Amino acid sequence: MNTPQKGQVRYIVFKDKDTWYAAGLEFNIVESGDDPRIALLNLFDALEGYVQSAQKVKGVRVSPLNQKADPEYEKLWNIVTAPKKVRSPFLISTYGVTTV
Repeated sequence: MNTPQKGQVRYIVFKDKDTWYAAGLEFNIVESGDDPRIALLNLFDALEGYVQSAQKVKGVRVSPLNQKADPEYEKLWNIVTAPKKVRSPFLISTYGVTTV
């Protein structure tokens, strides 16, 4: 479980048409860019700001850091992490888990 002090978020960087998108699944944050590296940097910056904002909120019963991922991105995550190769509908640049 993510807390304002520590946690992890899964991310996927993919291309749809002419735009690269980077999605942070547990926070439901999506950033874009003309290049996959730019999209990923934008996502990491947004994640950092989101966590900093969450650290300032007091008395919240449900942490905004543990959201249910959008079904579209959860499906894409399952495709890229499947033990057997499954064809993705998008060009995938990278995916992984990062500490926040």
